[in-house]
Amino acid sequence: MANGPSEDSGGREVPPRTVFLVSDSTGITVENVAHSLLAQFGDLRYRQIEFPFVDSAEKLEWVVEQIQAQARRDAAPPVVFSSLIRPELRRRLEELPLLVLDIFDCFLEPLQRELGSAPNHALGRSHGIVSEHAYKGRIEAINFALAADDGLRVRDYRRADLILVGVSRSGKTPVSLFLAMQYGLFVANYPLVDEELEVERLPDSLRPYTPRIHGLTIDPVRLHRIRSERRPDSRYASLEQCRWEVARAETIFRMEKIPVLDTTAMSVEEIAATILQRTGRRRFPAE
Repeated sequence: MANGPSEDSGGREVPPRTVFLVSDSTGITVENVAHSLLAQFGDLRYRQIEFPFVDSAEKLEWVVEQIQAQARRDAAPPVVFSSLIRPELRRRLEELPLLVLDIFDCFLEPLQRELGSAPNHALGRSHGIVSEHAYKGRIEAINFALAADDGLRVRDYRRADLILVGVSRSGKTPVSLFLAMQYGLFVANYPLVDEELEVERLPDSLRPYTPRIHGLTIDPVRLHRIRSERRPDSRYASLEQCRWEVARAETIFRMEKIPVLDTTAMSVEEIAATILQRTGRRRFPAE
Protein backbone atom coordinates (compact mmCIF):
# COMPACT_ATOMS: atom_id res chain seq x y z
CA MET A 1 0.00 0.00 0.00
CA ALA A 2 1.19 3.47 -0.79
CA ASN A 3 -0.08 6.91 0.06
CA GLY A 4 0.69 8.91 -3.08
CA PRO A 5 -1.51 9.29 -6.15
CA SER A 6 -1.39 6.87 -9.05
CA GLU A 7 -2.21 7.31 -12.74
CA ASP A 8 -4.91 5.71 -14.86
CA SER A 9 -4.36 4.32 -18.37
CA GLY A 10 -4.72 7.82 -19.81
CA GLY A 11 -1.99 9.24 -17.62
CA ARG A 12 -4.43 11.12 -15.38
CA GLU A 13 -3.69 11.32 -11.68
CA VAL A 14 -5.96 9.05 -9.65
CA PRO A 15 -6.44 9.84 -5.94
CA PRO A 16 -5.65 7.06 -3.48
CA ARG A 17 -8.61 4.98 -2.37
CA THR A 18 -9.64 4.00 1.13
CA VAL A 19 -10.29 0.29 1.57
CA PHE A 20 -12.30 -0.89 4.57
CA LEU A 21 -12.07 -4.46 5.86
CA VAL A 22 -15.05 -5.39 8.02
CA SER A 23 -15.22 -8.70 9.86
CA ASP A 24 -17.04 -10.24 12.80
CA SER A 25 -13.91 -12.18 13.75
CA THR A 26 -10.16 -11.59 13.40
CA GLY A 27 -10.35 -10.20 9.86
CA ILE A 28 -7.64 -12.56 8.60
CA THR A 29 -9.84 -14.10 5.91
CA VAL A 30 -11.17 -10.86 4.47
CA GLU A 31 -7.71 -9.27 4.56
CA ASN A 32 -6.16 -12.15 2.62
CA VAL A 33 -8.92 -12.06 0.00
CA ALA A 34 -8.77 -8.27 -0.34
CA HIS A 35 -5.00 -8.24 -0.71
CA SER A 36 -5.13 -10.98 -3.33
CA LEU A 37 -7.71 -9.08 -5.38
CA LEU A 38 -6.15 -5.61 -5.01
CA ALA A 39 -2.73 -6.98 -5.93
CA GLN A 40 -4.08 -7.50 -9.46
CA PHE A 41 -4.15 -3.71 -9.82
CA GLY A 42 -0.44 -3.08 -9.51
CA ASP A 43 -0.55 0.72 -9.69
CA LEU A 44 -3.41 1.13 -7.24
CA ARG A 45 -2.66 3.33 -4.25
CA TYR A 46 -4.83 2.74 -1.23
CA ARG A 47 -4.90 2.95 2.52
CA GLN A 48 -6.42 0.17 4.55
CA ILE A 49 -8.67 0.51 7.60
CA GLU A 50 -9.64 -2.64 9.52
CA PHE A 51 -12.72 -3.20 11.66
CA PRO A 52 -12.47 -6.68 13.24
CA PHE A 53 -14.91 -8.24 15.74
CA VAL A 54 -17.95 -6.37 14.41
CA ASP A 55 -20.41 -8.87 15.85
CA SER A 56 -23.43 -6.76 16.79
CA ALA A 57 -25.79 -4.26 15.19
CA GLU A 58 -24.50 -1.53 17.52
CA LYS A 59 -20.88 -2.07 16.51
CA LEU A 60 -21.83 -2.16 12.85
CA GLU A 61 -23.69 1.17 13.10
CA TRP A 62 -20.56 2.80 14.45
CA VAL A 63 -18.53 1.27 11.60
CA VAL A 64 -21.07 2.52 9.04
CA GLU A 65 -20.71 6.03 10.48
CA GLN A 66 -16.92 5.84 10.10
CA ILE A 67 -17.21 4.67 6.50
CA GLN A 68 -19.71 7.39 5.64
CA ALA A 69 -17.51 10.08 7.22
CA GLN A 70 -14.50 8.85 5.27
CA ALA A 71 -16.53 8.81 2.05
CA ARG A 72 -17.37 12.49 2.57
CA ARG A 73 -13.67 13.34 3.04
CA ASP A 74 -12.25 11.30 0.17
CA ALA A 75 -12.01 12.48 -3.41
CA ALA A 76 -12.84 8.94 -4.56
CA PRO A 77 -15.41 6.65 -2.92
CA PRO A 78 -14.07 3.97 -0.53
CA VAL A 79 -14.29 0.26 -1.25
CA VAL A 80 -15.60 -2.09 1.44
CA PHE A 81 -14.64 -5.75 1.81
CA SER A 82 -16.76 -7.71 4.27
CA SER A 83 -16.72 -11.15 5.84
CA LEU A 84 -19.71 -10.70 8.15
CA ILE A 85 -21.61 -13.92 8.80
CA ARG A 86 -24.95 -12.72 10.18
CA PRO A 87 -27.33 -11.95 7.28
CA GLU A 88 -28.89 -8.88 8.95
CA LEU A 89 -25.46 -7.29 9.42
CA ARG A 90 -24.50 -8.04 5.83
CA ARG A 91 -27.73 -6.47 4.56
CA ARG A 92 -27.13 -3.32 6.59
CA LEU A 93 -23.62 -2.90 5.20
CA GLU A 94 -24.85 -3.45 1.66
CA GLU A 95 -27.20 -0.46 2.05
CA LEU A 96 -24.20 1.84 1.73
CA PRO A 97 -24.03 3.61 -1.68
CA LEU A 98 -20.54 2.20 -2.18
CA LEU A 99 -18.94 -0.89 -3.65
CA VAL A 100 -19.37 -3.52 -0.89
CA LEU A 101 -17.77 -6.87 -1.68
CA ASP A 102 -19.10 -9.57 0.62
CA ILE A 103 -16.83 -12.59 0.28
CA PHE A 104 -19.36 -14.94 1.87
CA ASP A 105 -22.16 -13.87 -0.48
CA CYS A 106 -19.91 -14.85 -3.37
CA PHE A 107 -19.55 -18.42 -2.15
CA LEU A 108 -22.17 -19.40 0.44
CA GLU A 109 -25.23 -19.29 -1.80
CA PRO A 110 -23.73 -21.42 -4.61
CA LEU A 111 -22.43 -23.87 -1.99
CA GLN A 112 -25.83 -24.02 -0.32
CA ARG A 113 -27.48 -24.88 -3.63
CA GLU A 114 -24.86 -27.50 -4.45
CA LEU A 115 -24.72 -29.12 -1.00
CA GLY A 116 -28.42 -28.85 -0.26
CA SER A 117 -27.63 -27.62 3.22
CA ALA A 118 -27.96 -24.18 4.82
CA PRO A 119 -24.94 -22.59 6.54
CA ASN A 120 -25.29 -22.16 10.31
CA HIS A 121 -23.68 -18.69 10.36
CA ALA A 122 -21.31 -19.57 13.20
CA LEU A 123 -19.05 -16.68 14.17
CA GLY A 124 -15.30 -17.22 14.03
CA ARG A 125 -15.61 -20.64 12.42
CA SER A 126 -12.97 -19.91 9.78
CA HIS A 127 -10.15 -19.44 12.32
CA GLY A 128 -11.23 -21.33 15.41
CA ILE A 129 -9.48 -24.39 16.86
CA VAL A 130 -11.10 -27.07 14.76
CA SER A 131 -8.60 -29.82 15.62
CA GLU A 132 -6.90 -29.98 19.01
CA HIS A 133 -4.26 -32.27 17.52
CA ALA A 134 -3.48 -29.81 14.72
CA TYR A 135 -3.38 -26.88 17.13
CA LYS A 136 -0.92 -28.59 19.47
CA GLY A 137 1.15 -29.68 16.49
CA ARG A 138 1.44 -26.12 15.28
CA ILE A 139 2.56 -24.90 18.71
CA GLU A 140 5.23 -27.60 18.85
CA ALA A 141 6.38 -26.71 15.33
CA ILE A 142 6.66 -23.00 16.20
CA ASN A 143 8.70 -23.83 19.29
CA PHE A 144 10.98 -26.02 17.17
CA ALA A 145 11.45 -23.29 14.55
CA LEU A 146 12.41 -20.76 17.22
CA ALA A 147 14.78 -23.17 18.95
CA ALA A 148 16.42 -24.23 15.66
CA ASP A 149 16.63 -20.72 14.18
CA ASP A 150 19.84 -19.41 12.63
CA GLY A 151 21.85 -22.60 13.01
CA LEU A 152 20.97 -23.26 16.65
CA ARG A 153 20.58 -26.77 18.08
CA VAL A 154 21.86 -28.65 15.04
CA ARG A 155 21.69 -31.79 17.19
CA ASP A 156 17.88 -31.57 16.93
CA TYR A 157 17.83 -31.46 13.13
CA ARG A 158 16.95 -35.14 13.08
CA ARG A 159 13.42 -34.01 14.03
CA ALA A 160 13.19 -31.51 11.16
CA ASP A 161 10.86 -32.02 8.23
CA LEU A 162 12.79 -29.38 6.29
CA ILE A 163 16.05 -27.47 6.70
CA LEU A 164 16.34 -24.13 4.92
CA VAL A 165 19.91 -23.11 4.06
CA GLY A 166 21.15 -19.85 2.59
CA VAL A 167 23.11 -16.70 3.27
CA SER A 168 22.00 -14.29 5.96
CA ARG A 169 18.78 -12.35 5.16
CA SER A 170 17.67 -14.58 2.30
CA GLY A 171 14.31 -15.27 3.96
CA LYS A 172 14.98 -18.40 6.00
CA THR A 173 13.51 -17.40 9.36
CA PRO A 174 10.15 -15.95 8.24
CA VAL A 175 9.54 -18.91 5.92
CA SER A 176 10.42 -21.37 8.69
CA LEU A 177 7.93 -19.74 11.06
CA PHE A 178 5.23 -19.51 8.38
CA LEU A 179 5.52 -23.22 7.58
CA ALA A 180 5.37 -23.98 11.29
CA MET A 181 2.35 -21.78 11.99
CA GLN A 182 0.34 -22.68 8.91
CA TYR A 183 1.26 -26.32 8.34
CA GLY A 184 2.76 -27.64 11.57
CA LEU A 185 6.04 -28.48 9.84
CA PHE A 186 9.23 -28.73 11.88
CA VAL A 187 11.57 -26.42 9.96
CA ALA A 188 15.12 -25.55 10.93
CA ASN A 189 17.22 -22.94 9.18
CA TYR A 190 20.96 -22.66 8.82
CA PRO A 191 22.93 -19.58 7.64
CA LEU A 192 25.99 -20.17 5.49
CA VAL A 193 28.85 -18.09 6.91
CA ASP A 194 32.20 -17.03 5.49
CA GLU A 195 34.09 -20.10 6.73
CA GLU A 196 31.73 -22.47 4.91
CA LEU A 197 31.48 -20.26 1.84
CA GLU A 198 35.28 -20.10 1.56
CA VAL A 199 35.60 -23.86 1.18
CA GLU A 200 32.38 -24.14 -0.86
CA ARG A 201 30.99 -27.13 0.97
CA LEU A 202 28.25 -27.93 3.45
CA PRO A 203 29.36 -28.19 7.07
CA ASP A 204 29.73 -31.75 8.29
CA SER A 205 26.91 -31.23 10.80
CA LEU A 206 24.40 -30.83 7.93
CA ARG A 207 25.53 -33.72 5.76
CA PRO A 208 23.37 -36.41 7.41
CA TYR A 209 20.30 -34.31 6.59
CA THR A 210 21.04 -33.39 2.97
CA PRO A 211 17.78 -34.94 1.61
CA ARG A 212 15.79 -32.54 3.81
CA ILE A 213 17.71 -29.40 2.82
CA HIS A 214 16.22 -26.73 0.55
CA GLY A 215 18.45 -23.86 -0.50
CA LEU A 216 17.32 -20.22 -0.67
CA THR A 217 19.11 -17.69 -2.83
CA ILE A 218 18.52 -14.01 -3.59
CA ASP A 219 19.66 -11.34 -6.02
CA PRO A 220 22.80 -9.67 -4.56
CA VAL A 221 21.47 -6.16 -5.19
CA ARG A 222 18.28 -6.95 -3.30
CA LEU A 223 20.32 -8.54 -0.51
CA HIS A 224 22.51 -5.43 -0.34
CA ARG A 225 19.43 -3.25 0.14
CA ILE A 226 17.98 -5.49 2.85
CA ARG A 227 21.25 -5.67 4.77
CA SER A 228 21.85 -1.94 4.43
CA GLU A 229 18.64 -1.28 6.34
CA ARG A 230 20.01 -3.31 9.22
CA ARG A 231 23.73 -2.45 9.12
CA PRO A 232 24.35 0.50 6.79
CA ASP A 233 27.88 1.10 5.48
CA SER A 234 29.15 -2.22 6.85
CA ARG A 235 31.17 -4.90 5.11
CA TYR A 236 28.25 -7.26 5.81
CA ALA A 237 25.94 -5.06 3.74
CA SER A 238 28.35 -4.13 0.94
CA LEU A 239 27.34 -5.10 -2.56
CA GLU A 240 30.70 -6.80 -3.10
CA GLN A 241 30.20 -9.02 -0.05
CA CYS A 242 26.64 -9.83 -1.04
CA ARG A 243 27.73 -10.86 -4.54
CA TRP A 244 30.51 -13.04 -3.15
CA GLU A 245 28.27 -14.79 -0.63
CA VAL A 246 25.44 -15.48 -3.08
CA ALA A 247 27.82 -16.83 -5.73
CA ARG A 248 29.53 -19.16 -3.24
CA ALA A 249 26.22 -20.35 -1.78
CA GLU A 250 24.86 -21.16 -5.24
CA THR A 251 28.05 -23.10 -6.00
CA ILE A 252 27.51 -25.18 -2.87
CA PHE A 253 23.91 -25.90 -3.86
CA ARG A 254 25.00 -27.02 -7.33
CA MET A 255 27.84 -29.21 -6.05
CA GLU A 256 25.67 -30.84 -3.38
CA LYS A 257 22.68 -31.18 -5.76
CA ILE A 258 20.47 -29.26 -3.32
CA PRO A 259 17.22 -27.82 -4.74
CA VAL A 260 17.30 -24.04 -4.61
CA LEU A 261 14.68 -21.31 -4.79
CA ASP A 262 15.27 -17.67 -5.71
CA THR A 263 13.38 -15.58 -3.14
CA THR A 264 14.15 -12.16 -4.65
CA ALA A 265 10.66 -11.27 -5.87
CA MET A 266 8.63 -13.70 -3.78
CA SER A 267 6.54 -13.17 -0.66
CA VAL A 268 6.89 -15.44 2.36
CA GLU A 269 3.64 -17.15 1.36
CA GLU A 270 4.86 -17.76 -2.19
CA ILE A 271 8.17 -19.17 -1.00
CA ALA A 272 6.41 -21.51 1.42
CA ALA A 273 3.87 -22.67 -1.17
CA THR A 274 6.59 -23.37 -3.72
CA ILE A 275 8.63 -25.39 -1.25
CA LEU A 276 5.54 -27.41 -0.27
CA GLN A 277 4.74 -28.08 -3.91
CA ARG A 278 8.30 -29.17 -4.64
CA THR A 279 8.80 -31.36 -1.60
CA GLY A 280 5.30 -32.67 -0.99
CA ARG A 281 5.89 -32.07 2.73
CA ARG A 282 2.68 -31.38 4.63
CA ARG A 283 1.32 -32.26 8.04
CA PHE A 284 -1.98 -30.35 8.02
CA PRO A 285 -3.29 -26.98 6.86
CA ALA A 286 -4.14 -24.14 9.20
CA GLU A 287 -7.66 -24.31 10.66
